[in-house]
Amino acid sequence: MDTHSIKQITVVGTGVIGNGWIARFLSQGYDVIATDPAPNAEARMFESMERAWLALEKLGLAAEASKDRLKFEPDLATAVANADLIQENVPEREELKRQVLAEIDRHAKTDAIIASSTSGLMPTTLQKDCTRPERILVAHPFNPVYLIPLVELVGGEKTSPEVVAAAEQFYHSIKMKPLVISAEIEGHVADRLMEAIWREALHLVNDGVATTEEVDAAIIYGPGLRWALMGPFLTLHLAGGEQGMRHMLEQFGPALKLPWTKLEAPELTEELSNKVIDGCEQQTAGQSIAGLEERRDQFLIELQQLLAKYWPGANLNGNI
Repeated sequence: MDTHSIKQITVVGTGVIGNGWIARFLSQGYDVIATDPAPNAEARMFESMERAWLALEKLGLAAEASKDRLKFEPDLATAVANADLIQENVPEREELKRQVLAEIDRHAKTDAIIASSTSGLMPTTLQKDCTRPERILVAHPFNPVYLIPLVELVGGEKTSPEVVAAAEQFYHSIKMKPLVISAEIEGHVADRLMEAIWREALHLVNDGVATTEEVDAAIIYGPGLRWALMGPFLTLHLAGGEQGMRHMLEQFGPALKLPWTKLEAPELTEELSNKVIDGCEQQTAGQSIAGLEERRDQFLIELQQLLAKYWPGANLNGNI
């Protein structure tokens, strides 16, 4: 299957991630059918589209893009029957995901691609109950899906390489940055990196070293600014001066053995939970979540425009 043969898309599960996918697909001119058994799912979905559309109009819509190309179908079998690509977004529970993916597999066209948005489960596990496991893969996005371009693609033991290649082509065509991961691992790549920082952040708060606001500031005004352009490896490559990473590893490599970090997560006690919750609520006092999302979206739009200006050749194939 190539990109041109993908016309109809079905999104299964209309939570935050599912609705983000719907908005991105619609913005690129696709017909989308959504399905979700939750009460009021349809109403929440259309409300979410209204909010996302404001940001997408600023980012730029495809000529054929229209919110009118979205339909809600409560019956899963009917919703997936004619889809060329199905994006699954049900809650992150292995048993539930396997059950839903097997049902999708039973009712979908034989040549349809079935992609799971799982943030941590491996595709080999997810495809175990499917009769056509070769068309099952992971396509893990990042919130908000309609603005963040990264999508991690992971094939399982029985996933066809042709399906992975077709998925890579498709996601690239909807203005995403598909990262094909060569080996299965829990949490894929980006989430493992984020989880490492998250665990260390919890220790810093738990030990009274920093508040949630101070931890956020340490990232926002420090490494976060550099990581947005270059990521951790190239940032440290520049820190090595004219000799780059060679000097960096020689000079600071021994420090990796020092006990600066705690890789194991701290116990999430009631005291730690309250510190984190209270800290976040103090940081956002007087501000609504909707208002914060709007500010985040505008920032992401301008940041991607800035990234394109200063790093125009950056891609996931290693060219800079």
